[in-house]
Amino acid sequence: MSRTGRPVRPAVLAAVLALALLPLAAPASAAPAGVDRWTTDLSVVDADDVNVRHTRAGLRLADLRPAPTPAGRSPHSAVAEGLFVASPYRLARPATRVRAEVTARVPDGATVETQVRGWQATGWTEWRTATTGAVFDRPVTRVQLRVVLTAAVGATAQVRAVRLTADSAAVAPTAVSGATPGLVYRVYATRVGLVGELTANGHTIVPRDHFVALPSRRGLAPLNTGDYTVRVCTTTGSRCEYAPVWDVGPWNTRDDYWNISAVRENWKDLPQGRPEAQAAYQYGYNGGRDQFGRTVLNPAGIDLADGTFWDGLRLTDNAWVDVAYLWTGAGPRGVVGDGPLNIRTGASTAYATRGLAARYAHVPIQCYVIGQTVAGPYRTTSRWNRLATGQFVSHAYISAVYGGTVPVC
Repeated sequence: MSRTGRPVRPAVLAAVLALALLPLAAPASAAPAGVDRWTTDLSVVDADDVNVRHTRAGLRLADLRPAPTPAGRSPHSAVAEGLFVASPYRLARPATRVRAEVTARVPDGATVETQVRGWQATGWTEWRTATTGAVFDRPVTRVQLRVVLTAAVGATAQVRAVRLTADSAAVAPTAVSGATPGLVYRVYATRVGLVGELTANGHTIVPRDHFVALPSRRGLAPLNTGDYTVRVCTTTGSRCEYAPVWDVGPWNTRDDYWNISAVRENWKDLPQGRPEAQAAYQYGYNGGRDQFGRTVLNPAGIDLADGTFWDGLRLTDNAWVDVAYLWTGAGPRGVVGDGPLNIRTGASTAYATRGLAARYAHVPIQCYVIGQTVAGPYRTTSRWNRLATGQFVSHAYISAVYGGTVPVC
């Protein structure tokens, strides 16, 4: 989007997103019992931050130009975007609610959003807006902050400070038992391409790459992690790939369509599991347009990197696929430390392949069996992990397991 030439009227925004009546610079020792407070250092801009820089005026966008949209590809954002990801903060005590207080200068056409996520025994929660306080269904022991900057008319916000408060609120915990894939929906998949360009989390796309894009940052994994992983399969189930979510799109950037209406960020009147782009394309929803007002040209709800598209699923054209949003499930998860890793139909390399598990992917482990001994980068072992019926991977390539104890099949 080019600059419009429209005058920008800066306005200083002191957005109070946390306990407004508490002293802004209160030391930790002054916090009430059961309350944690800390300030994020916005000057530490490193490899997992995207299109932001820090100046004496504060954190701001580095480049005010939106990313170009190549012909034939589902557009992502129509505005310039930047992402600052802070290091996780270990709480002094578990908490269920986190609030953020922001001091920023935000001109017309620019936005600032603070998002947080929390670490539980089953992994990271989704990212949630901290405007009025992000509430988690179970206590979290670590909190990570993310600041999202956008600019539509060539003027960037300047964030001077972000202060956070963690405490406990009454919640109704959800049950957790066994290894489950979580929510599964059938959506339309398109191919990413764009070798050499950056994804939303700062990854440089390489030939035959293995990742996916979803139209919401709520499930966007930080650089070189699989904290948010999907299992995407052909509709026949003949091929699957487990791949991390490293980009945002297609079409929208605030459409977490896999969530229930009460949680879904936008388009709350659509059925759970139906992307806004699909509703716009098939039924003329929102006048047939996306959140940026662009005419939707296909019903895509997920983008697949070339390696996922061609090698993992062996697709030759855009197609409907079945997607499991694995962070919405429960149970033990294994981290694929080296890949893409072949998924076998049995516990030996003699068995046929059913797909791939990308490097960094977090895969559900139902149970394990003893099979062929494999020497891998992490160990030599005869253990094979069953991810689903007819899907096995060697434990020699799993760098870590969390979320519970893996039983014998």
